[in-house]
Amino acid sequence: MSKKKIYSIKLFLLVLPFIILVLTFCYYPLYGWMYAFFDYRPPKTLSQCQFVGFKWFESLVSSQVKIDQIIQVLKNTFAMSGLTLGTSWLPMIFAVFLNEIRSVKFRKFVQTVTTLPNFVSWVMVYSIAFSLFNSTGMMNSLLLKTGIIDTPILFLQSTKHVWFTQWLWLTWKNLGWAAIMYIAAISSIDDELIQAARVDGASRMQIVKHITIPSLLPTYFVLLVLNVANFLNNGMEQYYVFQNAFNKDYIQVLDLYVYNMAMGSGGYPVSVAVSMLKSLVSVILLIIVNKSSKLIRGESIL
Repeated sequence: MSKKKIYSIKLFLLVLPFIILVLTFCYYPLYGWMYAFFDYRPPKTLSQCQFVGFKWFESLVSSQVKIDQIIQVLKNTFAMSGLTLGTSWLPMIFAVFLNEIRSVKFRKFVQTVTTLPNFVSWVMVYSIAFSLFNSTGMMNSLLLKTGIIDTPILFLQSTKHVWFTQWLWLTWKNLGWAAIMYIAAISSIDDELIQAARVDGASRMQIVKHITIPSLLPTYFVLLVLNVANFLNNGMEQYYVFQNAFNKDYIQVLDLYVYNMAMGSGGYPVSVAVSMLKSLVSVILLIIVNKSSKLIRGESIL
């Protein structure tokens, strides 16, 4: 056996554990899609349940009420994911300005403070929101004492600006963490290029505009494609803890809708059917963005 072949085998063995992990946790669970084609009722096994074909897929559009509900859920999902995707450049800009802070201690302090919220669970985030914005919270107490309002404002129960407020909480939680990759990319920029620009008389803003940001764009586009691929997977935990009887119609995204269907009257097979459609749409979006990247940049990302 040649040395080249032995070297290739060694490389394959190095990546083999990761391949096994992907197959185990990403592809093996796809077996669960079979539940969408059976009249599954726990705790029965799948073999004990009746095969119903596309019955549960058809049930999703069997009445105008269900159609309207799915349309509203899709509107919520596209609105919240769209806000996140449309502002995906914020971590990059934040990393750029963070890098421009001259004081190393202050820069590390800001980076630490903005990164820590990422490690706080959404339950704790809701606890903070409840303490600040419930009817007897700090915000209402302050507004009442100053005479700005006469009756408490139900911030968390309000249906106004739900999408925007949820985006604010998500940005507050993830901004610092999302900027870490851009900070690493900035550190890899050739310092000689920056020094040459300074010798030529370029200002700090000109260096940012013509060197730093263009150097970060490849990283941004790769992350953008990954975000588009997960466009419909905007999570459930955040919206689950913030949902209530008042704002449910506007905060229920697709992932939360799947969970509510599985745990509620819809049943497990219906929730699996919705989840399958979500995965199909995600793959289509990924293909579209990859083709767009090839047309715009001349090269595909995948």
